[in-house]
Amino acid sequence: MPGMLKCAVRTLYEEVAEFRFDYPLMLVPEAGPKESLHYYLYRYSDTPSPRNVVQFDSNGVAQEWGRVTGVVYRPAVIAMCGTRNLGHYLRIGNQAHLNVFLKQVDWLEQHAVIRADGAVVWPNDFDLQEGSILLRAPWVSANVQGCVIGALIRGWRITRRPRLLELLKGSARVFELDCENGGVRVQAEGHVVYTEVPGLSAPGIMDGFMRSLLGLFDLYVEIGDPKVYELFMQGVEGLKYFLPRWDYRKKWSLYSNRSYLCPPAYHCLNRMLLTVLARLTGDSCFSEYAKAWNPERLLALDRAEIYLAFLLTKNACRLKYRTWNRRRTLAYPLPLTPELANLAGAKTNQKGKLLA
Repeated sequence: MPGMLKCAVRTLYEEVAEFRFDYPLMLVPEAGPKESLHYYLYRYSDTPSPRNVVQFDSNGVAQEWGRVTGVVYRPAVIAMCGTRNLGHYLRIGNQAHLNVFLKQVDWLEQHAVIRADGAVVWPNDFDLQEGSILLRAPWVSANVQGCVIGALIRGWRITRRPRLLELLKGSARVFELDCENGGVRVQAEGHVVYTEVPGLSAPGIMDGFMRSLLGLFDLYVEIGDPKVYELFMQGVEGLKYFLPRWDYRKKWSLYSNRSYLCPPAYHCLNRMLLTVLARLTGDSCFSEYAKAWNPERLLALDRAEIYLAFLLTKNACRLKYRTWNRRRTLAYPLPLTPELANLAGAKTNQKGKLLA
């Protein structure tokens, strides 16, 4: 597919020629208390990536285009789009940003799934290949759950809609269940992690795990349920135990189960999430790793090492899983706007359907 090939070439160019050691993400110290509307991190730039580009549908809800998935509604992306716009509103006071946030909250409220086991989840309704794991729709994710909880907590604090609180009260149940029983809990080596990708062995993907912990912390602060706090602390202990598995020479973080060095965006996210969790828990282990992973500490030779190691390990992973051969698996892909198609490097027909 020419469009997909063009996107792949742009992605490779971005990794090789535009690799950088900074990223537009900042810590938000006001986040955490029950009265706060702030989220823990604030991305102050909305520059899109050619790999995953966001558009809004006719109702103002975020959709994401991915090279493999096509255009889909991803609950995590909708939640993060919401909290990012709430962050814009809290800083500049533009009502339009608050309206965007509330539209994402409305969608998440309407698309919550209340299961027979009592769990309230926001499943991904698309297939996805993650390494050797093929995820079939609908599938749950700790990352999604954490992002959505964070958005709905703040939506509840603004709107006080009772249904939001009822959904939130059931949102922690999935953290009690293992993957075989429709949950996100993985027990390994006597410790617990919450997995972004069901079926992936521990420790899995670090940033998704940490986002789920922030969701649990927010939930505990809001409803005061000791069971939620216990789930949070079990995850904190698991994170602390497995941290060395994500470490590259006390210089950088590794993606998933040591698959490759993290791209700069993921590395920055890992470092900042650790800093947040160090503040919330008082555990110096998290802050020590966050400081060790600060790119400002790297000498020129260290930066060259990180850059070359990233390119080597990332492309070795591509070769292993032949990711360039993957095709969209959706039976009914959503239409792509001309603006989004241009960003994605794809071609569409008059109805917005992707052309081969």
